[in-house]
This record gives sequence, structure tokens and C-alpha cells, in this order.
Amino acid sequence: MRPTAALTFSALLAAATAGLMPAGALATERVVVSIKPLHSLVSGVMEGVGTPELIVDGAGSPHSYSLKPSQAQDLQDADIVFWIGPALEPFLEKAITTLGNDARKVALMDAPGLTLLPTRSGGAFEHHHHHDGDAEHHEEGHEHEHGDEADHNHAAAEHEEDHDRQHADADEHEHGDAEEHDHDHGPIDPHLWLDPENARVFVGEIARVLSEADPENAKTYAANAKSLDDRLDGLEATLTDDLKPVRGRPFITFHDAYQYFEHRFGLASAGSISVNPESIPGAERVAEIHERIAELGAACVFAEPQFTPRLIAVVTEGTGATSATLDPLGAELDNGSELYFSLLENLGASLRTCLADRS
Repeated sequence: MRPTAALTFSALLAAATAGLMPAGALATERVVVSIKPLHSLVSGVMEGVGTPELIVDGAGSPHSYSLKPSQAQDLQDADIVFWIGPALEPFLEKAITTLGNDARKVALMDAPGLTLLPTRSGGAFEHHHHHDGDAEHHEEGHEHEHGDEADHNHAAAEHEEDHDRQHADADEHEHGDAEEHDHDHGPIDPHLWLDPENARVFVGEIARVLSEADPENAKTYAANAKSLDDRLDGLEATLTDDLKPVRGRPFITFHDAYQYFEHRFGLASAGSISVNPESIPGAERVAEIHERIAELGAACVFAEPQFTPRLIAVVTEGTGATSATLDPLGAELDNGSELYFSLLENLGASLRTCLADRS
């Protein structure tokens, strides 16, 4: 018979009081997470056991972050590091190898069962290449695999091949042309957390890894993961209903980070202002986006907290488009287990409000 939660807690409490915590138990202060949305999910799984450390806090961008000395020490002491992978956090690729040499590195982009979407090329991508039929498809209920199976498998295979190439080509990416290389995500779009179905996969993988490292608390991790899974199910259902009225209304983003959210909820992005959020788009790109906004009758142009909104006024002038803010990382949200849910709720509310203004 499996022990009850009460007995398990009592046993752990007694061991801790006596200074005899089992050797296999996890030193929870040594769990390190790269970005705020992942930190939120890890925090949720670890609820009641411990709190993970966060690297990229506030309005920091994982595409161009520089480690602080204290964070380098966190990596040095880490037992487990959760991150998306080198395609999103290139600054961590060498750091977790040299500093976190003894840590278990968990690139959640490699978790089985994820929905993987190819990186969209250029700033003014065609929305119909990615969204035809999505509205009908998503009303059929949530599944863990979406879209054309052949395309999905091809994208996944390219991801596997590129994972090895990224390690070999790291130096080249660091010194290449800013517009073409600094923000090169590879063949797979790495902003996976903006699909709640992918978040469900992450939660399962996080719970599995933590349970292997800390079997004494496996029951707590499993219970927390089940609770998160249920909440993610409800979140997806709510967003699906809330966003139905604005499906098909074109909009422009500053940074092409929202493909997974668009794909899940059948939204119609018409393009992005800048391929590389670390580079200011040139006059030609600004003119191109201005023309495209007018041509498509784009309802909204969205800025982000991390980047200057000055360009928004330029590209929307005379087009009739309104502007708002989308925050893919939760830069202005309090860290913790609630952040992920607030993040997606805020994305949905911003899109629904701005796009509804043009109804």
C-alpha cells in the first residue's frame, strides 16, 4: 500500500528535524530556471516543497541576456537547470556547460509530445500560410498534436538535426550579421510556452525530472502537476471562447513571438515589424510594414514592454490601426506559480480588446 500524503509529510518533517533528511532528497534551492513563464510552471510543480531560482527577470530578453555574478553562482551550485534550449536562450548554452557542469540540464524544447511549429521567415509573413482551417480545428477539442502530421514530423526532424548543429555553430552565430544571425531561432519557433497545450507537456516533464531527483516528494510533484494540468485545461477553454469573436482580424506584432498562441486559438497575425528585437528596423522595413498595415486593414499593432514603442506611431500613422501591448514573458508580472496564467489571460485580453475596437 502506498503511504498517505500525511504520513509522507510526517516522515519528512521528522527526518528534517533530526537532521537526517534522506540522501536522495532534492536541495530545492538548487533548481534554476531560465525565463519567467517556465519559472512559473516549475514553481507550481514545486509548491509546498521549495522555490526555484530565476535567471532572466523583469524586462530582460532571453535573446541577449548577460549573466550577473550572482546568477553565475546559482548555475555553479545548481542541481537542475530548466530552460527552453539554445534557440531561445543562446547566452545559457556555454554557461550551463562551464558553470553548471554537475547540474542536470533540461531543455524543455526537447520534451516529447510538444506541438512544434516551423520558424516563420521574414517580417511580413503571410498569415494564411499558417492559419487556414484553425478556427474549425480548435473547436473540436484540445489534442496534443495539431496541424498536418507530415509537416509536424518534418519540423520535429529538422529540430533534432538542428540541435546538434547549433552546438557546432555557436561561435558563428555569436559573430554574424545582427539582422540575420543574432536572432536566428533555427527551423523551430522556440516560443513554445505560449501554447497552453505545450505548457501541459512542460508540467509533466518538470514533474518527472523533479520526482527522479527527489523521490521523497514525488507524490507532491504529481499532485501539483495534476492541479496545474486541470487549470491549464480551463484556461485554454476560456481563451478559446473569449477569442472567437476576433478570429481572422489581421494584426501586426513588434516581435514574431506569438505563433503558438495564434495557432492554438485561430488568430490571424499579418506580420512583424522586426525580425530581430535587438536591432532597430531600417527605413525599408518600416515602409514595408506601413504599407502592409494599410493594405490588409490591420486592426492593431502590438508593442512589447521590452522594446521601445516609438516605431508603432510611425508605422500606424494614417492607417487607422490602433496600438496596444503584448507581453510574451510576463515582464511586469510578479514571479510565482500564478504568473503563467496571468500571462496568457493578459495576452488574450489585449488581443480581444484591441481587435474588437475595429468590429
